[in-house]
Amino acid sequence: MLGMNLRTRRDEQGISLSELARRSGIAKGTLSQLESGAGNPTIETVFSLSNALGVPVSALLSEPPTSDLVVVRSADVDVLTGDAVELRMLRRLESPGSLFEIYDQRIRQGKVQQSSGHPGTEHHVVLSGRLRITARDQTQELAAGDYLAFRANVPHEYEALTNEVKSVLLLEYPPDVHPATLDSLHLT
Repeated sequence: MLGMNLRTRRDEQGISLSELARRSGIAKGTLSQLESGAGNPTIETVFSLSNALGVPVSALLSEPPTSDLVVVRSADVDVLTGDAVELRMLRRLESPGSLFEIYDQRIRQGKVQQSSGHPGTEHHVVLSGRLRITARDQTQELAAGDYLAFRANVPHEYEALTNEVKSVLLLEYPPDVHPATLDSLHLT
């Protein structure tokens, strides 16, 4: 799905692989592999491509629903892996003025997952384990059932305080930021 959507978005914007490589900081050969369906991109790679193309992550990872009843099986969803985090995008929800992405998130103990920031607000609900999130110069420790939200346009990080943390991540894009205007923010 990523390869097909990446090629489609790049073609829609009329940009070459070389230009996308420059914007995203990802090697042209790697981009070519991703477009052909090869490779296993990291979380950082997918977010870099999202920012470089000015589209939400879900525009690269999902296809539109074809029914009024939508079932997403975790085993059928591609996993984006980072240093400490595994993300599975479960759903993209879009309505006039609103865009949300819902992720199944697993955080492994022993490493810290860094994010350089991206558009939107992150909403976290911890399902099991204990999670430390540092954002906006504040550190919060969350347990099962706890909720935290923050504007994600600044660097932030996640760390599992127990063996594995299971959580739901809801990424909410601001109403004034739509895929067509993200590129004008010059995000990296």
